[in-house]
Amino acid sequence: MLTHLAYKSQRAYVFQDYIWGQHHYPWPLYKTWEIPSRTPLGALIGGPTAGGSWAPGDPAPRSIHEQHWDVVCPQERVKVVWTHEVKDKFSLRWATGKRIFDVWNQILLEASEECVEVRPPSRDVEQEDRTPLFDWTVWGGGMILDMWEDFRDSPVSKLLKASPIVQRAVERNQHLFEPPSSSTENSQGPFARVLAVHVRRGDYLDHCTHLAKFASTFESWSALPWLPDRFAPPSGENKTEEQIQEVLSHCLPTTEQIIEKITQVRNDYEREVLGRTESHGHFITTLYILTNAKSKWLDEFIKRLVKSHQWKVITSRDIALENAQEKDVGMAIDMEFARKSAIFLGNGWSSLTENVLHQRLIDGKVPTSNRFF
Repeated sequence: MLTHLAYKSQRAYVFQDYIWGQHHYPWPLYKTWEIPSRTPLGALIGGPTAGGSWAPGDPAPRSIHEQHWDVVCPQERVKVVWTHEVKDKFSLRWATGKRIFDVWNQILLEASEECVEVRPPSRDVEQEDRTPLFDWTVWGGGMILDMWEDFRDSPVSKLLKASPIVQRAVERNQHLFEPPSSSTENSQGPFARVLAVHVRRGDYLDHCTHLAKFASTFESWSALPWLPDRFAPPSGENKTEEQIQEVLSHCLPTTEQIIEKITQVRNDYEREVLGRTESHGHFITTLYILTNAKSKWLDEFIKRLVKSHQWKVITSRDIALENAQEKDVGMAIDMEFARKSAIFLGNGWSSLTENVLHQRLIDGKVPTSNRFF
């Protein structure tokens, strides 16, 4: 969204490396003691946001890395705009995405300086004032939805693609998804029979309980009203145990609930998109599970799927990653498989799900192929 804002204001976006908590990296923690690890943005994604080119003939300036910013924009040439001052002046707290976007776009268009830095205040200012341009209230509360059509049609979205590292890993593992030998089946590509499912575990037990208590809606584009599986969280301050369990059935579903939803999603797609009934046999036969679940739970889950539901099951841990570089961007590799799959079943509160959904909608995938627990 920040790249889109820079594009509309006829400026170059300045991007950074991606830095996680050091314990997330796929090598021993001691290796980061002297020099903390970081992931180049161009390893995670490709396209204009990470410095890629715009379409031929587009005069928009290309994005640059922050290290180059210090070279072309010495401090004396930089105009600083403070986020909290703009939010107060234009009453942007709890504003919609379009309102926020239009205000910042006008500010950037009217600035005569070549270099503009939008900066939050120091830490002695209250927490709310230090939030970014598009904060969690915009992404998590449905306030961004009035930006969908503009963002969908932006070259920022249309030119977003897998990075070379991700693409190489996808191509090398594509054989795992190949259907049984048949000229008709193979002609549709390896992902035509695949249902990708994002099964989030790990920290989601606490996270989903928190979401239930605060009646949080689906995140960002997952809340688009014309998508299937709309969910309205229970209202009221004091949630009953029954209401909390209702949210958990969508945010952290049980094994039985996951299998039930997978079956429903496959049947709906085959009936509504392919015009097939169960009597014709199933066309969607491969299940790809994107997950951070522990091995014991995942092993039992796969046994049930294979034995009772006759799926060919592939998971994140089946993907052959050649080196630490590929392991570092494993989540982006997972997301690319999900983007390519015929159907995607995700978690409406997950940013990973939301980003996969964004790319699938840009690709023209039909709404029925984008589902939520």
